[in-house]
Amino acid sequence: MEDRPYGGCSAKIDPLALGKLLSGIAVTSDPNVMVGLSTCDDAGVYRLNDETALIVTTDFFPPVVDDPFTFGRIAATNALSDVYAMGGKPLLSLNLTHYPSKRLPLEGLREILRGGQEAVEESGAITMGGHTIEDETTQYGLAVVGTVHPKKLITNAGACPGQKLILTKPLGIGVQLAGKRLDLTPKDSYQLTVETMCRLNRYAAEIMTEAGVRTATDVTGFGLIGHAWEMARASAVGVEIETSSLPCIDGSLELLDDGCIPGAAFRNIRYVGDALQVRCSTNQLYLSADPQTSGGLLMAVDSEHVDSTLQQLHAAGETSATVIGSIVPTSAHGAGVCLL
Repeated sequence: MEDRPYGGCSAKIDPLALGKLLSGIAVTSDPNVMVGLSTCDDAGVYRLNDETALIVTTDFFPPVVDDPFTFGRIAATNALSDVYAMGGKPLLSLNLTHYPSKRLPLEGLREILRGGQEAVEESGAITMGGHTIEDETTQYGLAVVGTVHPKKLITNAGACPGQKLILTKPLGIGVQLAGKRLDLTPKDSYQLTVETMCRLNRYAAEIMTEAGVRTATDVTGFGLIGHAWEMARASAVGVEIETSSLPCIDGSLELLDDGCIPGAAFRNIRYVGDALQVRCSTNQLYLSADPQTSGGLLMAVDSEHVDSTLQQLHAAGETSATVIGSIVPTSAHGAGVCLL
């Protein structure tokens, strides 16, 4: 597969530029749209009736690993995550593929699709088809439709002061991938990075729903600070993050010392802008801004449910899940993010 300077969710368009672009596009309103563009949430949600709402999302990107099957698995896992972040269950998916078949063997594309199908099958969804484009580079992902009961919908709006923030997967994916391109990432750390990206958020989402969580998002290309800020802004609250508590893949801080800082991390810091207060080390700032590919869920949990939620997450295999901060009133930091 191609050697690219970036891949995965690091390949997203700058969120500031994207925001300006979208502001010039008029979107049709509909009373059944439960979640649209206004809150920068993980997916769109449309109410069909009193019992069912559809969650609609798409995600695709260039390769983050050399192995085609693993790349397909990661890309599909990442695309399915938006449905899980909103408390839903994936129902249907379509493959979205760009592939340079004139210079790369079609067997590589078959392996990408096989990897994606493995993730879709584990999610319980059904692949309905897809679309393939001849291109100069490889890109792959899914369009996904999920379902959720309208009263059980989880969004990035609605966080309340006093709630604790739980992050389910370790940070450092972008840092580790940057180190890999420079042959600096240790083999064990890289393997853990790949395993993290391949792991569905399905089981964490089931636990989140059982705990009665109403506010969550997944942490992907805009980094922890970017997605936490979107939650703070949509909920009209502040977010405090204890950076000493952040889980990260072994060796991530050492790689940051070596200069393995993804360019998208600087983009994410610019995105949050003046809404970000930094009272931590530079490396913890970069870790908090690190773009994640197929990252974990960030959920606002009532204090009385934190211990039981963590116990269940650990039992389900999310051993890095931990409390990383709190929701605070806007009087503390405005509707922004404070890194302590």
